[in-house]
Amino acid sequence: MNYDENRPRGILKHFIKYFWTYEHTGEDADYTILPDACFDLLADFEGGVLQNVILTGIWTKPVKVTVTKGTTLLAVRFKILAAEYLFRREIRSLLNTMISLPTDFWNLHSYHSTEFEKFAENLSSHMVMSLKQLGDMDKRKIKLFEIISREECPSVKELSEKVAWSSRQINRYFNRQFGFPLKTYLNMVRCNAAYRDISQGRLHPTQEYTDQAHFIKEVKKFTKETPRQLYKNENDRFLQLSVLARK
Repeated sequence: MNYDENRPRGILKHFIKYFWTYEHTGEDADYTILPDACFDLLADFEGGVLQNVILTGIWTKPVKVTVTKGTTLLAVRFKILAAEYLFRREIRSLLNTMISLPTDFWNLHSYHSTEFEKFAENLSSHMVMSLKQLGDMDKRKIKLFEIISREECPSVKELSEKVAWSSRQINRYFNRQFGFPLKTYLNMVRCNAAYRDISQGRLHPTQEYTDQAHFIKEVKKFTKETPRQLYKNENDRFLQLSVLARK
């Protein structure tokens, strides 16, 4: 597995988790992608030639994919606020699915599969300029996602009080924009945060879960697997856990 990440800087930290690239040199492989409370823009190269540009939605359940020999991906993993401010669209209609975009979207056709650093740098510049053109952003949303990104995972009521935004209005925004309520998103973030521990064989709940039974139930809700089954990760089929185990 050849995998690399590039973390964003400055204002992009609110909207991007990381840029990433993955080169698959082995035989065709089946993977299961786990929900991680994000969505991706993928440039799919085969034999060094750009084949597809794909925008995924947010996954609330595991999805099976097959990666063919000779595939290289240049990609961006977006935090969900990026849908509104960078893509300027709702992403509710892409929940648990994906769409193809034109290969010249954001000039992606101009990159070679080996140009990950250039890809990350140029897309960063493009997105910063796009954000500057927007003007003021809703400070409540920025603050809301800042708190959540620290993986504190407070309750909906606590978040509402901290950002001075009613829980009813927050949930209306989440359902309209993303296709699920805030509580579902918080549970996904909590589950995603547990993947690192699981990949290292730490299978006991953190303080975010009330007990072992609650931990297993919540992880299984989003992954369809128990923490122990995820840790075994037979044939490296959970690609995200394989990456975490190597960090």
